[in-house]
Amino acid sequence: MAQSPQKPQDQAPSSIEQEMEVTRERLAGTIDQLVHRASPKTIARREVATVKAFFVDPQGNPRTDNILKVAGGVAGFVVFVVVMRKLTS
Repeated sequence: MAQSPQKPQDQAPSSIEQEMEVTRERLAGTIDQLVHRASPKTIARREVATVKAFFVDPQGNPRTDNILKVAGGVAGFVVFVVVMRKLTS
């Protein structure tokens, strides 16, 4: 069975202070991690890496299938806009 933590009145003040310091350091580390994850630069780097991974494989070779899909989508949108302009004019 797990040993239950001592009640604060049963602990020495130095022991309580040590526990508080350990907890404070752990929380400070957690806050630093959260600040880093939420920083705009970190978010931007993560998104750029995601986009690059879509178009380039880990060896640095282009992923032509994904590039062609995006190029086809852009070309289709341009054709759609041109046709809509012709029909509405």
